[in-house]
Amino acid sequence: MTAAATELLDYDQVIAEFDPVLGLEVHVELGTATKMFCGCPTAFGAEPNTQVCPVCIGLPGSLPVANVKAIESAIRIGLALNCSIRPSSVFARKNYFYPDQPKNYQISQYDEPIAYDGFLELLLPDGTPWRVEIERAHMEEDTGKSLHIGGSGRIHGASHSLLDYNRAGVPLVEIVTKPIVGAGERAPEVARAYVTALRDLLKALDVSDVRMDQGSLRCDANVSLMPTGASEFGTRTETKNVNSLKSVEVAVRYEMRRQAAVLTAGGEVIQETRHFHEADGTTSPGRRKETAEDYRYFPEPDLPPVQPDKSWIDELGTTLPEMPWVRRARIQGDWGVSDEVMRDLVNVGALDLVIATVDAGAGVEAARGWWVSFLAQQANSRETELADLPITPAQVATIIGLVDEGKLTTKLAQQVAVGVLDGEGEPEQVVADRGLEVVRDDSALQKAVDEALANNPDIADKIRGGKVAAAGKIVGDVMKATRGQADPARVKELVLAACS
Repeated sequence: MTAAATELLDYDQVIAEFDPVLGLEVHVELGTATKMFCGCPTAFGAEPNTQVCPVCIGLPGSLPVANVKAIESAIRIGLALNCSIRPSSVFARKNYFYPDQPKNYQISQYDEPIAYDGFLELLLPDGTPWRVEIERAHMEEDTGKSLHIGGSGRIHGASHSLLDYNRAGVPLVEIVTKPIVGAGERAPEVARAYVTALRDLLKALDVSDVRMDQGSLRCDANVSLMPTGASEFGTRTETKNVNSLKSVEVAVRYEMRRQAAVLTAGGEVIQETRHFHEADGTTSPGRRKETAEDYRYFPEPDLPPVQPDKSWIDELGTTLPEMPWVRRARIQGDWGVSDEVMRDLVNVGALDLVIATVDAGAGVEAARGWWVSFLAQQANSRETELADLPITPAQVATIIGLVDEGKLTTKLAQQVAVGVLDGEGEPEQVVADRGLEVVRDDSALQKAVDEALANNPDIADKIRGGKVAAAGKIVGDVMKATRGQADPARVKELVLAACS
């Protein structure tokens, strides 16, 4: 049965009959200059197979050496997640065959991960607090990348495949939650909020660029259902490599509905990995899910245990930044904004942009208004994330400053922002090139006012008769005649003066 033809149960019925259980495994590519066990660079987007060496492509006789910076990042992640740091952790060989895993095994950590038993406090979009328990955070290396040529881009229907080993050996930290129970109907929402909070934390730590669109952060979502009132977990599926926050929520919801349909029809859920399809929000079968025994873990013989000194761990603890949720609370107090306003800024991904714009000299309200309204609309129309718009907070602050100085009206300022977004240069250059600065010459404005009044004698009579609101029509005509470059307040003053 294809994903498109899969039976789905109504979500309300799912919640009435089953309790969902989640387990989220988030892989984060560390932002180190070199790979986990060799000196090859890690730059994203390089030509295929140009960032490889005998170690990361598994040639006989090559020996791995652990990346100290990656170990440091893993410890800092563990500390930030309130984990215990193991005084001695070991690397293991995880044996499985993937064509893009050149050694035929992955160097990972198994029963002795570097960080374990932590938690992450987060807020759901409506402000409800939630605590997710962390099972472990362990170090490993990434695989290469298979490029399937022909068909839909997946292996099924492809004519052949190409292998790019640039990513093989890139340092990873995998963060694994304990089972998340009790979320009920909010389970998809909890999953998204957790990955969002984790992404914010990792970004604050500066250990990764957390670009989900580039695979720097990706989530494997484990979902199972158990009948309401039961105590034994159901059979889980693992939806692999979900690479956007929205998709995490959609994938969890879809799997809950799909599994519920299988169970209510008397079937059994198969323990397997599944692929998520961005186009329609469905999942489809991958491979039967292995157990730990299937991977035949054993200690990596070429790497010694990782044994960080307690003094080093303590020192790294002092490097932790202000946690994102603490920072948000502080900024909210400084700005004097409501919980609702702060949640909106966080939910649309505008908080850091607004902060940077304020730091560049803009007022809080103006900065917030630009990012959550006009620029958010631009991001939507250009089909990109707000933070990926080609305009910087400093440029937005400059535009706001030009409005505050009276050199631009809001509409003119929006045209300037579009010019910056379209690559026409800095705001001042766009103003000059497009001739957008507000007309300040009273003689030119007076001429436009006189012409508008002459063209609308009935309106002029109403204004002279005391109907000041009628001046709006004349102001509008003048604004049109000056291509929006007049100051509406000054135009109104001239209109009323001419009719007095």
